[in-house]
Amino acid sequence: MIKTLSKHLFIATLFTTMSLVSLTALAESSVWKISKGNDHIFIGGTVHILPPSEFPLPVEFDKAYKQSDSIVLETKLPDVSDIDFQMKMMQQMAYGNGKTIRDFISAKTQQKLSQHISALGADLAMFEHFKPGFLITMLALLEAQKAQLSGEGVDIFYSKQAKADKKSIAYLESADFQVNMIANMGIGDEDRFIKSNLEQMKDFKSLFLALLKAWRAGDEAQLNKLAIEPMLDDAKTIKTLLTDRNKNWLQHIERMFAGNGRSSDKEFVLVGVAHLIGDKSVLALLKAKGYRVEKL
Repeated sequence: MIKTLSKHLFIATLFTTMSLVSLTALAESSVWKISKGNDHIFIGGTVHILPPSEFPLPVEFDKAYKQSDSIVLETKLPDVSDIDFQMKMMQQMAYGNGKTIRDFISAKTQQKLSQHISALGADLAMFEHFKPGFLITMLALLEAQKAQLSGEGVDIFYSKQAKADKKSIAYLESADFQVNMIANMGIGDEDRFIKSNLEQMKDFKSLFLALLKAWRAGDEAQLNKLAIEPMLDDAKTIKTLLTDRNKNWLQHIERMFAGNGRSSDKEFVLVGVAHLIGDKSVLALLKAKGYRVEKL
């Protein structure tokens, strides 16, 4: 969903450059070519929320897209007109039986949460019925809007482009899976989860801009520092958001190669860039299985 939600959710699932980087053929970006024998696909690291000023995207993205027959995204976003799904989602994201987030956090954390929401021009009452994962997701979106950094991300851009070009679109996981994942985030650990995310959101704009800069330049060391290292003290979150999903996606990616019984069509896989960084990333897993991984 660059995956994302503060450093825990926003970087990894909604994931997320405000610098003027040269767009010459020598530029690096977050796009890789994965090869096995004479077959290959492309994998691009995306930012799920991207300010309009970041377009056009680095040329490597367009190069991979034009050389591909189809694109593969994390999940298919439900249509906003799908009222049944929207209602189902909101039911999963909210506490039942009259419970609110206030019942699971300390008075001190509640005060910090209320102050943070007030600074965003809202009131805790608007969010108190939501579970922690969705609550933090909503706050991150408000932060992006406040900083004037919100906009359609790389995934939506190429989804629209593929539809216009009549290229097929496949998905690595279902919308139900992602909804369930966010709905369960922080459950049983609400106080620490909320406090940790609020603390990291204090520098939201500067963090977001630094991430964008690193993403656009394909700076893996900086992406690891900004996106992965802050999550290392929360083993459960990083396992749920990143490592487990990376392992699950590997089988889907391997089936894209012609030698595994699929056609010789070329795919361009687009996932949050946090999934492509570090020793447990999708790219690291592919390397370990003998695939050749090259940055475009």
